[in-house]
Amino acid sequence: MSIKEKYSVKRIKKNQTHDWILNKHYAKRLPSISFAFGLFDNDILVGVLTIGKPASPSLCVGICGEKWSHAVYELNRLVTNDDLDKNALSYFVSKALSFLRAGVTIVVSYADTDMGHNGYIYQATNWIYTGKTKERTDIGTNDGSHSRHYDKSLDYSENRVKRSSKHRYVYFCGQKRWIKKAMNEFKYKQMPYPKGDNERYDASYKPQVQTTLF
Repeated sequence: MSIKEKYSVKRIKKNQTHDWILNKHYAKRLPSISFAFGLFDNDILVGVLTIGKPASPSLCVGICGEKWSHAVYELNRLVTNDDLDKNALSYFVSKALSFLRAGVTIVVSYADTDMGHNGYIYQATNWIYTGKTKERTDIGTNDGSHSRHYDKSLDYSENRVKRSSKHRYVYFCGQKRWIKKAMNEFKYKQMPYPKGDNERYDASYKPQVQTTLF
C-alpha cells in the first residue's frame, strides 16, 4: 500500500491539536494557530501540524518587504507518532502546504539547534534554507512563554529567557506566477542545506484523542 493510500491529511479543529502540542511536542506550549491539519492512518489521528502568524512583525516584513508581510505565516508545530511509514512525514508536510496554494502564502519554519535538529523534513520538501538565527535572550513570562503572552499588569523584567539559534527555512505557496513575483523581492540569501546527525527527544506520550472528531 502506498503512502497516499494509507494516509490522509485533513483540516482539523484547533482544539484537536492541544493534547499533542502541550504533552507530546518538546516545547509544551500552544502557539498562534491559524490553520490546523491532521495526519490520519485510516480514521486514527497520528500527527498534527499547525501554522500561525509569527510573533515577530519584523520577520514578516523582512522576508519579502512590507508588500507581502501580510502573507507570512509560520509552520510552528509538527508532531507525529514515531511508528509512521517512511516518507509519511514529508507527505504530511507537502499535503498540508497544498491546502494553502489557492491563495498567496509565505511560510517560515525553524529547526532548533538546541534540540539537535537540522530541518531535514524541510529539505526533503524543497524549502529554501536561509541560514541560522542568532542566539539571544529576551524577557519571558514565568513559564518561558514569548513576550506577546505577557500579562501586562505584571513585571517580568527580571525574567531572561534564552532563545537558541535556529535553522530558518522559507516556503512559497501559491500560483507559479505569484511565486516568481514574490521571489524577485525575497530578501534572504539562499544557502546550502545544513547537515549533521539529528537528536531525538522523548515523544512517547500517547494523546488521549486518537480518532477523528468528524
